[in-house]
Amino acid sequence: MTYFEGLSKKAKTSIAALTVASLMSPVAAWAEDKVSAVHAFPAFLVYTKTFLAMVDDINERGKGIVQIEVRGGPEAIGMFQQPAAVRDGVVDMVHTPGSFYGANVPEIDAMVASRVTPMEARENGGAALMDQAHQDRFNVRHLGWIDGGIKFHIYMNSEPKFRDDGVLDLTGVKLRDNPIYHAFFESLNATTSSMPATEVYAALEKGVVDAAAWTEIGIPQLKWNEFLKYRVDPTFYNTDIGVIFNKDAWASLSPESQKLIEEVVIEWEGKSYADRQAEIAADAKVLSDGGMTFVAHSKEAGEVYQNMADDAAWARMYERIDGGGAGAEMYNALRKHYAGAM
Repeated sequence: MTYFEGLSKKAKTSIAALTVASLMSPVAAWAEDKVSAVHAFPAFLVYTKTFLAMVDDINERGKGIVQIEVRGGPEAIGMFQQPAAVRDGVVDMVHTPGSFYGANVPEIDAMVASRVTPMEARENGGAALMDQAHQDRFNVRHLGWIDGGIKFHIYMNSEPKFRDDGVLDLTGVKLRDNPIYHAFFESLNATTSSMPATEVYAALEKGVVDAAAWTEIGIPQLKWNEFLKYRVDPTFYNTDIGVIFNKDAWASLSPESQKLIEEVVIEWEGKSYADRQAEIAADAKVLSDGGMTFVAHSKEAGEVYQNMADDAAWARMYERIDGGGAGAEMYNALRKHYAGAM
């Protein structure tokens, strides 16, 4: 007599019921997806805090479905190496400015020069275009534009000088550079030096650079205001910080995991936009109270200055994607969705 034959009728019924239930239960009920992630900036910066809070939100709502393990920031993988790492599958997910890999996905310049909010870009179809460009060119999904709507200033350690037409003149200024604004700085005649944000404090201290561009928020946290005493107004460009996800790793996730991550990232597009807008005035007050002088262009010169910035970004993208030829359709669509042009 077998073991099963020797069991009572009640026991046999219970075992049969459990067997049927296990066969009917989807794998997702017990197999939790695991995702690895890194972030470009140090943990103390507000942009990273946003990302980490978003990850906490996903992990809380994703118990039993998906969990994200954050392996660190630039100390784990260099900030400029992170885009290639997610493209190649070294990690699944990266929180990074698009301009760090703009040579590979030149369409990112539409976000840089955008005149719409992340929410408007998602509503009008711009976000879908951006995601498709990332899939086609870089083997990643572009899931969302986080902390959008934050613009840039140039900060200097000496009083700004202006051209005869009233536009900022950076002749002789040693300016910390970054791919996001290199073309614009060239048009202002700056001498540029590219370096990660983590190296700027030491570069300012040693006089390697005497000016830097950064967003409307974050300077006090970086402590660059120990050296930078002037802020040039008006603002230009937008932060282009996004969440990108390896395309193959994304395909391996359960539909439940994909849905949850997408939903949370989209929610945080709007939440982070609102949160950052509230912080702009607070950081400006900290800088002003600390002795920083805000130097403004005239209204007319300021418009020229901002248009120079936008034109540099759109021209760079136009050249990179062959906007006058094979890439014309995408170029025109991006200008329509992100700048309201065409």
